[in-house]
Amino acid sequence: MMSDENAAQGETPETENPETAQPEVDPVEALRVENAELRDRVLRTAAEMENLRKRTERDVADTRSYAIAGFARDMLSATDALSRALLVIPQETRETAEGTLKSLIEGLELAEREMQRLLGKHGVKPIEAAGQKFDPNKHQAMFEVPNPNVPEGTVVQVVQEGFAIGERILRPAMVGVAKGGGATGAAAPEGVDKNV
Repeated sequence: MMSDENAAQGETPETENPETAQPEVDPVEALRVENAELRDRVLRTAAEMENLRKRTERDVADTRSYAIAGFARDMLSATDALSRALLVIPQETRETAEGTLKSLIEGLELAEREMQRLLGKHGVKPIEAAGQKFDPNKHQAMFEVPNPNVPEGTVVQVVQEGFAIGERILRPAMVGVAKGGGATGAAAPEGVDKNV
């Protein structure tokens, strides 16, 4: 009966208000819009997949490069032990050694060279330190050396060699740094001592 009342008041049932009426949508245009949206989604998905592929390749390469980092760090300790063993043998003894002692010295030298070669083969490289500007990311300052002839902040002595694998530091170089010199950051003169 509501419709009769509406009709009596001059309203027609189900009459559309021109302000709220939906404009008729062209089906071809609607398909074009939908096609553009789907194309955009496909392109974004393809770009995301390409980024994921690149990130995965980079992660796999990093894993390969750095997988031996712990083992390499342990091997550095063994290499250091060999180096220290060779350092305690006086040069005169090395030159005059005969028989078993000479063989022992040569064996230690050979083992140290081979360990260094194998570390290098797997991407473990020494960190340049002597004569370089001190870099806290690569060097660990052990002491300062008063030296007015060398720019302040220059590495003048290497106590223990540092090593890196790729861009990662396995062990920083332990160094002595110049204090009281001239301008900072210049290269050190040729007389800078590399080893203790």
